[in-house]
Amino acid sequence: MRIAIGCDHGGIVLKPAVIGVLESRGIEVKDFGCYDENSVDYPDYALKVAEAVSCGECDKGIVLCGTGIGISIAANKVKGIRAGVAHDEFTAEMISAHNNANVLAMGGRIISPEKAAKMTAIWLDTPFQGGRHEGRVAKITAIEDKYFK
Repeated sequence: MRIAIGCDHGGIVLKPAVIGVLESRGIEVKDFGCYDENSVDYPDYALKVAEAVSCGECDKGIVLCGTGIGISIAANKVKGIRAGVAHDEFTAEMISAHNNANVLAMGGRIISPEKAAKMTAIWLDTPFQGGRHEGRVAKITAIEDKYFK
């Protein structure tokens, strides 16, 4: 498995802990930056991660900014991306189980690195439940198909 990761200056505090979880599981990490706390624009990093997932270069992605909100909005502009913001263990589980999110978004000003590591593990370990959720995800794809021609 190969996972893309990208962050802005607000999310960089979480990146080492998240990469640590991935590498401890033998997952290859494609790091798209940023690499320090200098101010950068989160859409640039969201796009790099989302494109890597959308084209199949990476299996999944993780995006990090101050809240996880802005970077997830930007990532969701790429066809085929279902980025979900997680701020606790329950939301990390649900974006995988119910939404089949292929991109996890978290906020460095909202959660600790330890919590981000735990939530990353939960997201990775939680399978998509399918069933009634499959139809809902299909409706999301239909919306994409309508507007992304």
